[in-house]
Amino acid sequence: MIEEGSKSSKSMVEKRQLFMEMRAQNFDVIRLSTYRTACKLRFVQKRCNLHLVDVWNMIESFRDNGLSTLDHNAEINVSRLETILSSIFYQLNKRLPTTHQINVEQSIGLLLNFIVATYDSEGHGKLTVFAMKAMLATMCGGKILDKLRYIFSQISDSNGVMVFAKFDQFLREVLKLPTAVFEGPSFGYTEHSVRTCFTQQKKILLNTFLDVLMADPPPQYLVWLPLMHRLANVENVFHPVECSYCRSESMMGFRYRCQQCHGYQLCQSCFWRGHASGPHSNQHQMKEHSSWKSPAKKLSHAISKSLGCMPIGEPPHPVFPEAAERPQDLAHTTNTLESPSRLDEEHRLIARYAARLAAEASNSTQCPPSDLSFNFDANKQQRQLIAELENKNREILQEIQRLRLEHEQASQPTPEKAQQNPTLLAELRLLRHRKDELERRMSALQESRRELMVQLESLMRLLKDEEQKQATGSSPHSSPSHSVSCTMPMPIRSTSAGSTPTHTPQDCLAGVGDDVLDAFSQGVPRNLRNDLLVAADSITNTMSSLVKELHSVDDGLEEEEENMRNGREKVSSLKHSGKRNSTPSF
Repeated sequence: MIEEGSKSSKSMVEKRQLFMEMRAQNFDVIRLSTYRTACKLRFVQKRCNLHLVDVWNMIESFRDNGLSTLDHNAEINVSRLETILSSIFYQLNKRLPTTHQINVEQSIGLLLNFIVATYDSEGHGKLTVFAMKAMLATMCGGKILDKLRYIFSQISDSNGVMVFAKFDQFLREVLKLPTAVFEGPSFGYTEHSVRTCFTQQKKILLNTFLDVLMADPPPQYLVWLPLMHRLANVENVFHPVECSYCRSESMMGFRYRCQQCHGYQLCQSCFWRGHASGPHSNQHQMKEHSSWKSPAKKLSHAISKSLGCMPIGEPPHPVFPEAAERPQDLAHTTNTLESPSRLDEEHRLIARYAARLAAEASNSTQCPPSDLSFNFDANKQQRQLIAELENKNREILQEIQRLRLEHEQASQPTPEKAQQNPTLLAELRLLRHRKDELERRMSALQESRRELMVQLESLMRLLKDEEQKQATGSSPHSSPSHSVSCTMPMPIRSTSAGSTPTHTPQDCLAGVGDDVLDAFSQGVPRNLRNDLLVAADSITNTMSSLVKELHSVDDGLEEEEENMRNGREKVSSLKHSGKRNSTPSF
């Protein structure tokens, strides 16, 4: 009794293991049910190693285990299901290298428990053959096109027309997968599921079936199926772009770009969780990108589009013949390949391809009759491409001619342009005349300043001598003006050329400022040091204002000359560019 209880508890733990691991991934924080369902089913697929089993390997396993000959409604028990899963994963390990071997027992246990929990929730211990085929064909690896072709071969009649009752049964079984990962409210089966995909009045063939299920967007109940395949394709896609919310410097997987906010991009984690920042809102339309195009690729794409050389977009799937396809169970593969007619057909096909390659290698103008239509189509496309390139060439030549005329009109001589603007010339002449006047005034003031500085230096020396005499006790009745007139050196006056120098104080102080004259006009000496400093400051301020005015005039002249020089250089460059563009070569 104890052993049976331990076995049952262990079985319960194994059944819950996959779902516990899935809950630990925290997929429920994804706000969109489509992405949430696709992520959960993708996790189950990878955890059970079903992504390593291609759909054609799965079909081969169905044939090897005798499922191709059983009716869809036939039931198999859990033990036989375990045998089928064992053959699938053991054959997988044979195909994988030794360094990438999987744990077969663990994969079998996880997948078996998931299938039983999904299709035998009531505990009968049995499930139908069609349910197992639909589940394994949907959850295995491979292209979605191959999966849908196999599913159509299982739900169509002998004439290649889809049976609505079988398609309804397929939806009933495949929509149990979202329900098993707790997404039944969004993608559970209802009686209206078939009507949302097809109208029963139409005759549904293979191409129509593929058009509907591979459309963009696909039917609402199956929208998670193509998204699960896109998730598998972008898991290792790298985008060298910074996320506008989490500030991650790169992205892996999907990239989402807002159609309203310029330059706003989100990684798949932030978009799935509804993060937004700044003026961006979750209500804005986002475009999903599954690849990254460098600026160089974008430029080449734009150039090809402008030249009309863009290739025609490929359809979502190849167009298949309307004749009924044989069920894709691979049961007829061996007999067909070994038949003599099949071998003869292959030999003829190889011979035809060899003849085509030989004709192309020798550049022969004569072609086999079977290749006439092919060569005619190729030549027609080449002629169309040449015509388009010639039209573009003519447009480019016309544009070059127009630019050359504009350059010739712009490259007019400078004097004519100057004559068209007499105001500028008048201002330049006025500025030059003002500059000459200021330079002459500057020279005169500099000469006067030099003479005044000599006089001030002499007066300061006399003042110092007078103070020394008073300090040594000289006669207080001596006159300061008399001392100055007797010992002061005679200045040179350049402003009055014919004047005769004398030894009077008035002649010595001629040309000195009013402050200096006042200082020596009194009988009693004042503080001559301060008066002389005030006079020197007034002279310095006058010279500074004059220098600033002269510099402002120089700056104005230099700016005007620089503008004229730039104008001449632009005209010269336009002349040279016009000469270079006048003889284009293609």
